[in-house]
Amino acid sequence: MSKTLGSLEVITGSMFCGKTEELIRRLRRATIAKQKVQVFKPIIDDRYAYSKVRSHSGADFQAMPINNSQEILENLEEDVTVVGIDEAQFFDDGIVDMANYLADQGLRVIVTGLDTNFRGDPFGCMPAMTAKADKVDKLSAICMVCGEAATRTQRLVNGKPAHYDDPIVIVGASEMYEARCRHCHEVPRD
Repeated sequence: MSKTLGSLEVITGSMFCGKTEELIRRLRRATIAKQKVQVFKPIIDDRYAYSKVRSHSGADFQAMPINNSQEILENLEEDVTVVGIDEAQFFDDGIVDMANYLADQGLRVIVTGLDTNFRGDPFGCMPAMTAKADKVDKLSAICMVCGEAATRTQRLVNGKPAHYDDPIVIVGASEMYEARCRHCHEVPRD
């Protein structure tokens, strides 16, 4: 592992705000700088490609699908200096300690994740991850209803907003989700 100063960077926001696109941009820059990069993603995120992180716009980067945070350490290659972790909200809570451990070991750790779930509530490990980060970038999308800045993820079921009591984790893309602003985001409770 690197003996240089490590860091933890978090890229967060709603769906369709460009989190994975920004992760890929940073990873490509690290590769150009001849840094050794390794990327991990949750095995449940198979929307586009099994062994790649892929943005909604089609940009991609090689990644290892894993079941839990401990598998990062088990699969970390020698001389890696940059670790990317996509969709951190889908991992166990140990992902926060793992990201911090790697940063403490001198690695640059770049993490993406949804800051809130479709209800608008904090999502999984992301509040703790952002609290521990050295740098946080919160991105916004465009509201699919009014065109304003969107900070929420709207889940749709048959074209209508999902009910508050629906399951939190359902992996999907534009067929099930939209970016919405605070005003246009709806979560019916009855």
